[in-house]
Amino acid sequence: MNMDDDKIIDEFWENGFIIFENFFGASLMDEYNHKILEHYGVNPNWEHTNEFITKSAVEVVPWFPYREGKRYFDRINDDKHFNSITDLILRDGWENLYCMMMFSKAGSKGQAWHQDCPPDDKEKFNLNRLVYTHDITEETGGEIVIFPGTHKAGILSIGVPSEDLEGQLVFRPKKGTIIFLHGHCWHKVMPVKKDRISSNFRAVPKGTPEDITDICVYRNMLYQFSTSQVLKERK
Repeated sequence: MNMDDDKIIDEFWENGFIIFENFFGASLMDEYNHKILEHYGVNPNWEHTNEFITKSAVEVVPWFPYREGKRYFDRINDDKHFNSITDLILRDGWENLYCMMMFSKAGSKGQAWHQDCPPDDKEKFNLNRLVYTHDITEETGGEIVIFPGTHKAGILSIGVPSEDLEGQLVFRPKKGTIIFLHGHCWHKVMPVKKDRISSNFRAVPKGTPEDITDICVYRNMLYQFSTSQVLKERK
């Protein structure tokens, strides 16, 4: 990675995200990809309600290994370079929120447009630190789509949950790529053609409530995960 500190800071806060390719080595990614697949097995079950899946157009099976005391991924979690970039972006200090693995079955919808948390207070947000343990290709599907600058645009527009938006950017991250993505920045995942994994080592600015990502903003609703409830229909 050849990018000075100021450029990292400027690019992230201008666009709401920044991408580093070849950040982690292939052997580590292969080891972790195997570990994640081993956990999920061949046919993992959805953990969301049918109402949520129908309304949100999200089909992802999450796993929180550290909540189970399984510190399998410390070589990412504790990586000095990984965390030094986090230091640059969250200059006033930060804390780990949680480590989440995300599995999408072949043939699933991916994820509709969303913001990880409501943008009512621009100082309260999460930082996604996405790590890709395998290539995302045209054959796999599951591309990540980001609308740059929308972390400064307020609440996600109302509309069709997964439709393409003018100005969106589509990315196919390679194995070892990391993406730092502001939780207020509008993003989605395209339909998945082959089983897909991504990992999220979520962080938050120091002092951010632990439940910051409990309410997620979609184009057609506000959804609360802790209660499995649609808090508000958006029309």
